[in-house]
Amino acid sequence: MENPESIPRDYIETVQRSDSCEFARLLGMVVTGIEDGSVRVRMSIEGTRNAHGTIHGGAIFAIADHAFGVAANMEGIDQIAISANIRYFSVPAGDSLEAVARRVSEGEKTSVYAVDVYSGDRLVAAFEGVGFRIRFPGKAVG
Repeated sequence: MENPESIPRDYIETVQRSDSCEFARLLGMVVTGIEDGSVRVRMSIEGTRNAHGTIHGGAIFAIADHAFGVAANMEGIDQIAISANIRYFSVPAGDSLEAVARRVSEGEKTSVYAVDVYSGDRLVAAFEGVGFRIRFPGKAVG
């Protein structure tokens, strides 16, 4: 956890679990804040360039998907992605990416999250993910 003071106490365990996941560690993704229902994740762009010398779209997608996953699982209700869409707007200009995820809607078994990915102040991409609840607190989805 990069900034523990920006992580509410209720979410520390969720953040520690997400920050320690193998894929997040491989790419250096860390949750940097949870505030007003939004989750912030940061990742260095070192080692993520494609053959054109720009940041690989897969790296941008990865941080957006990870932020979506953290946000969707914050409340102790296990969710997995069943759909994801991303639109790329510009080439990152800084040395890191930051993804900001927020819930857009929630139904009985599914939820929708929007994730904006930034490089500094520049909006790089917009991601939308649909989550499916695989377990509710105390019971399985059937």
